[in-house]
Amino acid sequence: MPKIPECSRCLLYSHNPHLVCAVHPDGVTGDSCMDFREDPKAEPVELWQPEGARYIGDELVLECTFYNGEEIIQPKQRWTREEQLELIDWHPLFTGKCPQCGAEFIRDYVSRVHWDCDQCGWMDDTI
Repeated sequence: MPKIPECSRCLLYSHNPHLVCAVHPDGVTGDSCMDFREDPKAEPVELWQPEGARYIGDELVLECTFYNGEEIIQPKQRWTREEQLELIDWHPLFTGKCPQCGAEFIRDYVSRVHWDCDQCGWMDDTI
């Protein structure tokens, strides 16, 4: 009887050695089941992750980078993920406007390094 990993957490799982579930007594064909219903009483799946790895969706992804057999140590991030996403909402590089007065910046992204406003004097101190 083919059983997939989700079966043990399914509301329809029979916990019977002769029967997989009420809807698919012989099990499912394939990698997933369209009739899967999360059992609220089921044990939560523990997503343990070693240092240098994290989960993206249900997949464990290693974050260590190697070159020529040697690990490349990644520099510590300056901002948290939340701060990075917030930066997209207000920084002139992404909005094209001064966050203080709303003045439009000339969109010359290739040559611009500093985003200082000529209208109100706002200065970009993120660098």
